Amino acid sequence: MIRWFIVIFLALIFISWFSPLLQKLGLGKLPGDFRFRLFGREWFIPVTTTILLSFVASLIAKFI
Repeated sequence: MIRWFIVIFLALIFISWFSPLLQKLGLGKLPGDFRFRLFGREWFIPVTTTILLSFVASLIAKFI
């Protein structure tokens, strides 16, 4: 169970780092991607984008 939490956490960090590139592709603006301002900082939680990219990665892994 802890392994899944680590994977999800790392995926969220990875997607947050590449969010400018993903926004150009239209992936950062999906319904379910949360963007809010808290304590003077903008926070971005890409839930739907993470699910979509993990689905694509699993499809690629399945065919390889």
